[in-house]
Amino acid sequence: MLTRRSLLLSSAAAGIYPAYLWAEACRPPVSQGGQHAVLMLNAACGDAQQTNVFEPAVLHVAPGDTVTFHPTHAGHNTASKRGMIPDGAEPWNSSLDVAHAVTLTVPGVYGYICVPHYEMGMVGVIVVGDPSANLEAVRKIRHPGRARKAFRDLLAQV
Repeated sequence: MLTRRSLLLSSAAAGIYPAYLWAEACRPPVSQGGQHAVLMLNAACGDAQQTNVFEPAVLHVAPGDTVTFHPTHAGHNTASKRGMIPDGAEPWNSSLDVAHAVTLTVPGVYGYICVPHYEMGMVGVIVVGDPSANLEAVRKIRHPGRARKAFRDLLAQV
């Protein structure tokens, strides 16, 4: 039998549980010993108005380091953006909802996207060593929708 008390308790529990999951998803990624983590999120940590994001959106690593993309929320993947990786670098395209690791050996700027949310601006940038190898070429790539502004803002941080 549903009582007022059980309704209030279940409502309170429902409100707390998503907050707990949110806190778990928003733990800052740890980078150490050449291993780096990027989270794929439905909303930015601390800013629910900013939807479909990679965190961190800009990452600086050394040549030979490995970056693992973690599908913290469902419906995301990671893929290198054509024309936005250095010459000689290996492109990648992960499956949805699967952790994916890439080892980046060629110095330069790597632009990447979430394929389902690319036009919505779910993009990121990894800088491997010296960005000058391809930074100007990366800045010339055209993007649809919100991805245009998102990449422009991220590349301004490089």
